[in-house]
Amino acid sequence: MRTNVRRNVAAALASALAVTALAACGTSSSADDKPQASGGSTDATTPLDPKTKVTLSIDCMPPAAKAAELKEWKEDVAEFNKTYPNVTIEGRSTPGQCLEPPRFTAMLKAKSQPDVFYAYFTDLQQVLDNDGVQDISAYVTPASVPALDDIDKNVMDVLKRDGKLYGVPTSNYTMGLLVNRKLFQQAGLDPDSPPRSWDEVRTAAKKIAALGNGVAGFGEYSVENTGGWHYTATMYGMGGDIVGADGKAAFNNPTGRQIVDNLHAMRWEDDSMGKTQLLKWGDLQKQMASDKLGMFLAAPDDITYMVQQLGAKYDNFGMGPIPGGAATLAGGNGYMIKKGSSPDKVKAAIAWLNFKTLAVGKGQFRYDRSKADGLPVGLPQPAFFTGASKAKDDELKAASATMPVANFKPFLDHPVPGKPEPVKAQEVYKVLDKVMSGVLTNKDADPAQLLGDAEKAVNQVLGNQ
Repeated sequence: MRTNVRRNVAAALASALAVTALAACGTSSSADDKPQASGGSTDATTPLDPKTKVTLSIDCMPPAAKAAELKEWKEDVAEFNKTYPNVTIEGRSTPGQCLEPPRFTAMLKAKSQPDVFYAYFTDLQQVLDNDGVQDISAYVTPASVPALDDIDKNVMDVLKRDGKLYGVPTSNYTMGLLVNRKLFQQAGLDPDSPPRSWDEVRTAAKKIAALGNGVAGFGEYSVENTGGWHYTATMYGMGGDIVGADGKAAFNNPTGRQIVDNLHAMRWEDDSMGKTQLLKWGDLQKQMASDKLGMFLAAPDDITYMVQQLGAKYDNFGMGPIPGGAATLAGGNGYMIKKGSSPDKVKAAIAWLNFKTLAVGKGQFRYDRSKADGLPVGLPQPAFFTGASKAKDDELKAASATMPVANFKPFLDHPVPGKPEPVKAQEVYKVLDKVMSGVLTNKDADPAQLLGDAEKAVNQVLGNQ
């Protein structure tokens, strides 16, 4: 859900900027005019020979409007070419190409994706349905990706089908409880100890709402599929499921009823969720950035959105794990390689992606450079490293942080297992919106009827009725 929201926002911004295609490495001829692959081993388990000549087209190069990010991309290409001087990186920055669903779908159907193309975790099935992605299982090894054993297995598994690997991650997120530290302090609450259960959330929400002046303690979405998205996140946190192992709706049960009852209590008994409802993505961020909302479920980069787009300050926000802590809705993005690519192209792509997105202290993890370039440093995402790699990455991030990383300590100290979105997520979320909007706009709504109707509708979506 979140990725589709991001796609729409990013695509609109990109279109407004009317960014034209660029080439990051200073080359002007097309990929067809260059040597594509020459001189490498066909053994998939052997990393790329530095002498091999390969040209790679790669999308989602930062546009000119993002000067700092584009500068870093060009620097990384130059640094990468010191080791692989015969690999030509041709970056593409086409408006909306990386983010807009219609364009992405059209690209797959036309087989016009670049050699290395950007995709969200939830795009894998669509890419497979269009026969557009290379199986890279044999190419991704500790020899080609030294940090491989320290990359969260759950994250890697999202990019697999039937035991085959089809991509590598560049970023990931898990949802938690985002808090307004100023309102917590004003209400006599400890922002360094956010609520860990829904009972604690309800208690804190009442205290925050008691501040008056239109302040709400807790906020929720309920339209445009965002309500169903958050109902799912809440269900995961409480140990439940939306779709069971049998492929049928699995939320019309005591856990699902508890979610609805809790929202009804906060909305109608406590009056701690505000009068305005039928909210969507962007509405809660505006409320929190203006100090009118104490808590809502979110991913860490919502904070950067509020700072960069809404004028808020990093030090006013903190995060804790999702209430319940059994599991949390997870997502992210990565890169895939076009089906039919030669072994040398695949090896070159893996070498580039390892350098740019998977190596501690290099590429996107050069936090000292990001700080010097005026980019934010300190958010707890990407968060796919474990073990020694995580320890080193945390150390480097803290050393160059541009925000108070201690505010995220409760979130980092209590990691919650990530869980992917349910099958047919958007259609399911649309149904569950009615549960959320029903309980938040109608004091006399019948929870049993809301859940029963939703169960029937979701089973129809899933093809079980």
